[in-house]
Amino acid sequence: MDPTATTLCRLQVNGERHVCAVTPGTTLLEALRYGLGLTGSKQGCDKGDCGACTVLVEGRAVLACISLALAYHDGPAITTIEGVAAHGRPHPLQDAFDVTGAAQCGFCTPGILISALALLETNAAPTRDEIAQALSGNLCRCTGYTKIFEAVERAAAEMRGREGVPR
Repeated sequence: MDPTATTLCRLQVNGERHVCAVTPGTTLLEALRYGLGLTGSKQGCDKGDCGACTVLVEGRAVLACISLALAYHDGPAITTIEGVAAHGRPHPLQDAFDVTGAAQCGFCTPGILISALALLETNAAPTRDEIAQALSGNLCRCTGYTKIFEAVERAAAEMRGREGVPR
């Protein structure tokens, strides 16, 4: 296949069907950002080292900068940070990041939120070590991880409906 030839790629993103033109080498991140205009997932290292590009694929955290878009053609459901809030209301993770001051410059925040969401979808009560492991592929240069871990713990408690968590 000609590496410069474009083809139409059908992607299921944030609950909607989308079509964009891609080449065989177009990454999922490029298709999302430049093909669909979904710029919440960030282009950081382009090597899969920083986690800023993380998206959910069927509930699993995936690094979009090292995944080819055509691998998801007519495939699984993809969720970007734009698809996390429901009905105009922030997700409990987004609220928790705001309340705890876990987000600084915001560049890494979408990827961290997506990785944390993947964790919470499979583990409603993660330990601090499990949170650290789940976020180990996400780099934050602005702050330590303490507030980020606190935000994930807070969101987990909120999502479980635990009483005593201030809103």
